[in-house]
This record gives sequence, structure tokens and C-alpha cells, in this order.
Amino acid sequence: MIDETVKKKKRKKLPGSFTEDGNVFGTIRDYLVLIAIALAIAFLTTHFIAVRSVVDGSSMTPTLTNGDSVVVGRINYAFSGPKRFDIVVFWLKNDPDTHYIKRVIGLPGETVQIKDGCIYINGTLLDTDKYGNEAIIRTGRAAEPVTLGEGEYFVMGDNRNNSLDSRYAEPGNVSRKQIIGKAVLRVWPLSSFTWITHQ
Repeated sequence: MIDETVKKKKRKKLPGSFTEDGNVFGTIRDYLVLIAIALAIAFLTTHFIAVRSVVDGSSMTPTLTNGDSVVVGRINYAFSGPKRFDIVVFWLKNDPDTHYIKRVIGLPGETVQIKDGCIYINGTLLDTDKYGNEAIIRTGRAAEPVTLGEGEYFVMGDNRNNSLDSRYAEPGNVSRKQIIGKAVLRVWPLSSFTWITHQ
């Protein structure tokens, strides 16, 4: 005996199509949920994981140049503080909307001084500094020993004689709470796409 019954194929509903009762409220609700999830992911990423920043100026030359786009990892310092030679992005004490990008030179509790064109930490020459390619002419307030308090960092640009950094009253010593994150990846220009060197 031949079974002549035929199963009806269920037609797939296209996104935005009407449900069988003639409304799209179910589909709209689904879209709203997806949008909310996407916004939540974006919020968590930019506030807790990473954010993109664009270098403005030449203070970090030759490591980073004007117009370079970098990814700044917020989560990098979730369990430990910045290390010497990390490149960090931070906001200014008197202008939180203005962000600087510099390299960490002095760590909490240390004393930093610049003399004879070189950097000294606790009276000892910082001979592992390979980022400043010229003798430092502008010593600023570091002509005399600068002692860092708890949670304070001394930062400098790699372009040592053309950088507004901790040698000056603004930005001065940078506190841990001012630091947004660690520059980890240069994403633009594409020809210079690379992980950023810190050690």
C-alpha cells in the first residue's frame, strides 16, 4: 500500500516578517535584545577591557608617531601596577578629558633625577633605558631629586627633548588612578601594525 500523505514543509520566517497572527512584535523584541547585548558588550569592552587611542604629537617618536592609532588595554593593570618602560595612557589631574601617552620611568617610592643628560633612579644610572636616543637637555624639576609617593609614577616621552611629561608641574607625577591602561598594539597605519615594545 502506498502512503500518499505528504508532510507540509514549515516555511522559515525571514527577519522582520510577520508572525502567523499578523504582527512583528516578537521579532522586534528579539532585535531589541540583540541590540542591548551588543551595547553591553561595547560598554564592557571600552570601560574594562580595551579602548582605541590616537597619538597626537611627536613626544613618543620614534616608537610612536603622530596619527598612530593604538589599542590601550584597560585590563592589563587589573591585578598589578605598571612596570618600568610600560607605555601608558593617562588623564591629566586638572583636565580629565585630556589624555597623554608616555613611558613609565620611575616607580612608586623611587627617587628620579636627571643629570649629565642621563636618568638616575635612587642615585643609580638607569643604563637599561634604550628608548631615549639622545642626551637629555631639558631636565625640568628633575634637575633635583624627585621622590615618588605611594602609587605615583614618573613618566617621560621617548622624544626626551620634545615632551611635556613628569619633568614639569603639569602633568607632574602620575598617580595610579590617572592611568587608563597600557598601550599594547599599534593598529594604524596598517604598514606599522605591530605589538608595542615595553621591555
